Amino acid sequence: MQLRTEVSEVGGWTVVTVHGEVDVATAPELREVLVRLVGEGSAHLVLDLDQVDFLDSTGLGTVISALKRARTHGGDLRIVCTQPRIARLFQITGLDKALPLLPDVDAAVAGA
Repeated sequence: MQLRTEVSEVGGWTVVTVHGEVDVATAPELREVLVRLVGEGSAHLVLDLDQVDFLDSTGLGTVISALKRARTHGGDLRIVCTQPRIARLFQITGLDKALPLLPDVDAAVAGA
């Protein structure tokens, strides 16, 4: 399945909505989008994973890399994820401690 991203602005945050699968084949494409956005000054990112069908370890690595890059540039990364099978990956790896999973973009922007 193809990876598709949509970028929008909400409350001073850049929201990247991801559709499809984030795996070894598509993660570099997502990484490219996130690196470009931070490089252009959008260091406050919300990554909306609610439309992601599949996420593997390469995809998780891309999320961690984006978090580090955003924080290095004075920003932050927040994750929107309500899908149990995707959320489970964050819980198994302990990433949900560093990156709390939020129920929607509004909660992410508000910093809930």
